[in-house]
Amino acid sequence: MNQSDISRIIEMAWEDRTPFDAIESQYGLNEQGVKRLMRNNLKSSSYKLWRKRVQGRSTKHLAKREFTIGRHKSYDQNKL
Repeated sequence: MNQSDISRIIEMAWEDRTPFDAIESQYGLNEQGVKRLMRNNLKSSSYKLWRKRVQGRSTKHLAKREFTIGRHKSYDQNKL
């Protein structure tokens, strides 16, 4: 894996709404592989912060999501 792929995986892992399944389909890394990559490429404190943030977050797992696709849209968006 080249450095730009690693950088993109880290970026996707930090995003709240990008599920691990999307990373797996694009790069072949399952959740455990992403955790290993993050641990090896981030500072220890950054990795711990990321794990705390991701742990239990339903948006990172497709099976736990309350929605299928899309982004949150405010009820009053485009009403101005």
